[in-house]
Amino acid sequence: MNCIKSVVLVACLLMINALSVAGQDKIKVDKLDDLPRYTYKIDVPVTELYKNEKELVRLAKEVKRDLLSDLDKYEITDKTTLQGYYANLGSIAIIDKDWSQYLHYLEERKQLEEKESNRLTMGLAGAAIALARQKSGDSYEDNVRSVFRDSLSALSYELVQDNLKSLKGRTEILSENLVLGAVKERYQSQLEKSNGEMSEATARALLGRVFTLEYFIPLQGVFHQELGQFIKAHDKQKPDIWAQRTATLKPGEGQPVVVAVWDSGVDTEIFAASNQLWTNTKEIPGNDKDDDNNGFVDDVHGIAYSLHSDKEKSLLYPMSEINTSEDVMRMQMKGLTDIQASVESEEASALRAKLATLKQEDVKPFIEELSMYGNYSHGTHVAGIAAEGNPNARILVSRITFDYRMVPEEPTIKKARKEARALVENIEYFKKQGVRAVNMSWGGALADIESALEANNAGGDAKQRKALAREIFKIGDEAFRQAIKDAPEILFIVAAGNSDSNVTFEEFYPSAYDYPNMLSVGAVDQAGEETSFTSFGKVDLYANGFEVDSYVPGGKRLKLSGTSMASPQVLNLAGKLLSLKPDLSTEELRLLILQGTDHAGEKDRPIKLLNQKASMELL
Repeated sequence: MNCIKSVVLVACLLMINALSVAGQDKIKVDKLDDLPRYTYKIDVPVTELYKNEKELVRLAKEVKRDLLSDLDKYEITDKTTLQGYYANLGSIAIIDKDWSQYLHYLEERKQLEEKESNRLTMGLAGAAIALARQKSGDSYEDNVRSVFRDSLSALSYELVQDNLKSLKGRTEILSENLVLGAVKERYQSQLEKSNGEMSEATARALLGRVFTLEYFIPLQGVFHQELGQFIKAHDKQKPDIWAQRTATLKPGEGQPVVVAVWDSGVDTEIFAASNQLWTNTKEIPGNDKDDDNNGFVDDVHGIAYSLHSDKEKSLLYPMSEINTSEDVMRMQMKGLTDIQASVESEEASALRAKLATLKQEDVKPFIEELSMYGNYSHGTHVAGIAAEGNPNARILVSRITFDYRMVPEEPTIKKARKEARALVENIEYFKKQGVRAVNMSWGGALADIESALEANNAGGDAKQRKALAREIFKIGDEAFRQAIKDAPEILFIVAAGNSDSNVTFEEFYPSAYDYPNMLSVGAVDQAGEETSFTSFGKVDLYANGFEVDSYVPGGKRLKLSGTSMASPQVLNLAGKLLSLKPDLSTEELRLLILQGTDHAGEKDRPIKLLNQKASMELL
């Protein structure tokens, strides 16, 4: 009997152990959309949340519960998403004033970071504050300064200088009014429509602001001063590798080639003056007629679509919706890029002065006007990069209109169908006009649609909103994919994205697409080192996306950064190769571009760098 009892006991223990092991098997998650959705509620105005400790702690506790539940239940394959989870848990640890736990989550994030410069500079300010909070003696501010200074001195400046300059830029422009004004304009109307209910994405974003408001901004003078001194003591110009790789065609060398800039619009006068503009000779300019019966009125140099996917004639987005002059907007844009790059200029000083006096109610018009100017100038900047050094380039313009508002319009099935039709019409137009290569420095993700639905309190509850977002996304995604596949004679060149994330996991289109007539382009800096912002997951090659000089409307020039600036450099090369050998197939063209690249990066993170001269020599 005792023996039987022992056998039964052992069997039960083995069964319990087996069930325990089985319970530890996690559900594998290969894309962002497969993670569960949660909803939370607050009963105070969104900016009052930061003054109501009880409500803030309650929300943080609920979000923490679900974050830990996800980590326990799911095997999340994407490191960037996991970093986000630990960053959110770190934000909650700060709210709980659990500094050792914050440092633990910071270390978890660092272990997941593959970009060395990002890993080395991750949480520099947060770690300094956390360690200072744990120290006794001296003043808190002095402790923060001491820890932060020691952290900087341990860094290899050559590796991290761009990140440090960007951090210094943030210390110069952040203010309580800017943060609270942006939070109020982005989320208050959304929460009023939903009676205070919000998604996990919104809740996590709101909780993340606590560190900035309560800890970073009060000490931003310390961080700014220490960063300024460190940068000044160590700064030296990085070598620029791009001039020696760039090829230039001479006048009379090669043949005209039609390449398309599918973007936010182009100031065509700039490129007409240099004879680098495609012209539809079958269309009579300015007669308000469709002379060639192709469905487009006055498409002399290309086509345009409005925000609602209606056909328009203007190839440049009108700036009539804002009161600030174009010159002032350009100066503010330059000031912002100079601050981010730690460049001292009149424009940077003027922008600092403006931001220092910005009131909460002024945040929305300031951000939206700057965003509109960004859209207005973006396509012209891209076109200038694409045409540089190629007198045979004939730029065909296709304008797509982006929303510049902090709260985007509500996505609908009807709008999605119109947008899908416009995408297909664009590509059909390219085919008919003999376009051989097209640049697309834009994109979007499934999560953007879900976020826009929430912002407009549309789509039902969280589960219904997720399903509707997928349905809307699928309409455009399937049409876009098919149209690209149906145009094998065109090489589609796309910007990878600027979110430092895995485009495949996020389902970011079109850079996540993988077709034989596509190239996805990431961004490196002037020395060929991967930028902190460039996305990854499906990147074929990299080009310079840091402080790239090109035109903006009116013919002025401006330096801008982003994968948007890297991608048209590949179009530039494609145009030159096609100019010299027009009968290249898309496969041959793509291969020439890739075979000319140099291998760079680290062993566990190799990258291919664009090399125009090498590709031209291969030709």
